[in-house]
Amino acid sequence: MFPDQFEKAFSLNLEAVQLLQNALGSSFLDAYIENVENQLDGFTVRILDGVPNAETVGKIEALYTELKEIPLAGEDLRKLSQLLLLKGSKTEKLQANHQLTPDGLGFLFIYLLEQFYSDKKQSLTIFDPAVGMGNLLLTALLNLKIAGYEAKGVGVDIDDTLLAVAAADAEWTKGNMQLFHQDSLQDLLLDPTDAAISDLPIGYYPNDQKVQDFITGVTQGHSYAHHLLMEQAMNYVKDAGYGLFLVPSNLLESEQATYFKKWLAEKVFLQGLIQLPDQLFRSEQSRKSILIVQNHGENASQKEVFLAKLASLTDEKVIAKFFKQFEDWKLAN
Repeated sequence: MFPDQFEKAFSLNLEAVQLLQNALGSSFLDAYIENVENQLDGFTVRILDGVPNAETVGKIEALYTELKEIPLAGEDLRKLSQLLLLKGSKTEKLQANHQLTPDGLGFLFIYLLEQFYSDKKQSLTIFDPAVGMGNLLLTALLNLKIAGYEAKGVGVDIDDTLLAVAAADAEWTKGNMQLFHQDSLQDLLLDPTDAAISDLPIGYYPNDQKVQDFITGVTQGHSYAHHLLMEQAMNYVKDAGYGLFLVPSNLLESEQATYFKKWLAEKVFLQGLIQLPDQLFRSEQSRKSILIVQNHGENASQKEVFLAKLASLTDEKVIAKFFKQFEDWKLAN
């Protein structure tokens, strides 16, 4: 994909979304979904009760005529989707928990998955219990496919709008992803998966009665949702399978850390903690790390915990040094 073609595809799509948003009187996200679904439906503008009107339909069809001529592979479409959604988030402020996971972090997750699951002959199923708009899971699936893996994803989220974006993008990019609209902390009808990844929402879970089934559930007050989601996700990962989670850097020092550490001690092996660059976050309190855990099982054991702090996600020397550090740890353990 040439940069000028990508830029043209972005501009045409953005104009189509804005025309739809004005015509439908909808949010940017709803107009974005409508635009993707129109293109999936053979670049046909959907008209309901005379909306959009003929003039607007004509303008959008002209944009679609140009878009048909721009070849876009699945990963190109995912990057296009990310840029459009980022543009939309500047006009309609999203909650912090609804923000897209940056590509730099997504590719770090992919690197770790490739290190832990190096056999490309076996299919790989990846579970995200807080899939949101699906960018992290789609990033993993599409790039693992490029690397020669047969990978499929399972995503769950309680927010129907975010899930509709994920569903539209999965079909648009031909990402192999199955989505479920429900509370991830309720019982899930899922087959065991090979791995779990998630950019976890940070906050409290309101159903105090339900959390009593969880080790990470506190006995008084509301429990941390990100603790509960990690525990739940690993319940649906196979024996000896890995979980990679984006978590607050102060995870092991928080007021509910005792409950979380109890789960770590009883149910999984803590295998690694990677601190992300400070400049990615606005304050010390908002800093995040990638937590690596492994389920108990045959060929699984507690290894020397991999601890690292990444100074940058863009400096090639820093990244190369990190890769060498991780691969040395993997070889030693």
